[in-house]
Amino acid sequence: MTSPHRPTRRQFIATAVSAIAGTAAHAQEAAAPIFDIHQHTNYHTRSTDEMLIGHQKAMLGAGGRSILLPSGSPQTMPSTHNGKSNGLAAKTGGNAECMRVAKAYPDLFMFGANEVTDLPNAREEIEKYLKLGACIIAEQKFMVECDSEANQKLYELAAAYNVPILLHFQHKTYNLGYERFYKMLEKFPRTNFIGHAQCFWGNIDKNHDQSQNYPKGPVTPGGITDKYLADYPNMYADMSAGSGLNALLRDEAHTTGFFGRHQDKVLYGSDCADLLGRGPGCQGAGTIAAIRKLAPSKAVERKILFENSKKLFRL
Repeated sequence: MTSPHRPTRRQFIATAVSAIAGTAAHAQEAAAPIFDIHQHTNYHTRSTDEMLIGHQKAMLGAGGRSILLPSGSPQTMPSTHNGKSNGLAAKTGGNAECMRVAKAYPDLFMFGANEVTDLPNAREEIEKYLKLGACIIAEQKFMVECDSEANQKLYELAAAYNVPILLHFQHKTYNLGYERFYKMLEKFPRTNFIGHAQCFWGNIDKNHDQSQNYPKGPVTPGGITDKYLADYPNMYADMSAGSGLNALLRDEAHTTGFFGRHQDKVLYGSDCADLLGRGPGCQGAGTIAAIRKLAPSKAVERKILFENSKKLFRL
């Protein structure tokens, strides 16, 4: 007779198999690479290479790799809010710094190329670093109209070098006129655009109040961003920053559907400035956890965390 407090042989075997499967699944998840398309050097107080590397290894795990996005050169002009937005308003490093770190640690980092959009030599400065191996034009975070002549020169350059261009959309602050951006998607079909930040993620909601940077509550489907991703093959989404995480968590049922609809367009990015790379203070780690929780399948999760970036950046 079997004791009610002692498992049967069949129960013991089933429990053991389940534990082994769980351990194997955890090991497989830990070994699956994560690619972060949005990171910065010298970000706020994270001022050394060692801090950056420690954060990345803790957040992304083994095999993790990031793209370091530079700021433009320091300028006092309207597009930098008279200097207030220099360093992407976050003290981040520029082209030479990002390239230096990526060349020193090629297994951990790639690098982008950037310049203040309407600076007369912006195209030439960016092209210099594209020729040196930059894989993206980013992060474009300046107070210019998103369809300005200066922007369009960079859209043309991105197509010429077959690299994406990443735009920080923020109402009345950066890359203005998001509601007109479809014209650029149509005019430059060979250019791959990546959308990011408050205006981009707020506009997953059809009823978005443009003055709200971090809207809360249920999402009404049919927002501008949803339409851009659905209608234009050259539009992609950068999941990074507090704006991206807020969009994930404000309406979890909507997020699962959003991931299903745009599973080939969403890219993981962190844009994370903390020192630890884990815990409640690490927004990038929080975004990874939310993607794992809300993706409709493991296959979609892997697309967002790695496979989509692998295709777009030809890793």
